[in-house]
Amino acid sequence: MRTTGVLFAAVALAGCAMAGGGAGGGATATARLRDARGQPAGTATFTEQAGRVRLLVQATGLAPGKHGIHIHAVGRCDPPDFASAGGHFNPLGRKHGLEAPDGAHAGDLPALTADAGGAARYEATTDRITLAEGRTSLFDADGSALVIHEKDDDQRTDPTGNSGGRVACGVIERA
Repeated sequence: MRTTGVLFAAVALAGCAMAGGGAGGGATATARLRDARGQPAGTATFTEQAGRVRLLVQATGLAPGKHGIHIHAVGRCDPPDFASAGGHFNPLGRKHGLEAPDGAHAGDLPALTADAGGAARYEATTDRITLAEGRTSLFDADGSALVIHEKDDDQRTDPTGNSGGRVACGVIERA
């Protein structure tokens, strides 16, 4: 009987991990991006594995070229300027930019590039955020948002990288 109880507990724990119930156990989140007019502008999927979060973005309606893309501190995306998303997600109080000597904001990401038709497929991986509980969780009291900016991010200038206005935004939600 004892073996059956241990086996049942192992199966139950494995099921929770596969469903994204554990820290770093395959947890997922999504964001539906909208433009300044409130129209659909793409999707983002976040997947956590082994302490790293993979971000996959499909976006449309962008100007061709490079764009800053960041996780912002508040899970709100009120058009047209998306100021409701707050500043960059920065729970550890770091300086802006992947080139910052003191470490980047948790929400800083490499640039996204849109093709000549304004479409982008973007992939990045970071260990500065988590979908689980903790200080760098995207699911704190006021949530988080993914924002695409109008210009490239210089990865140095604090606090925004001179990436200009916000052209698309999506609230990050548990999947």
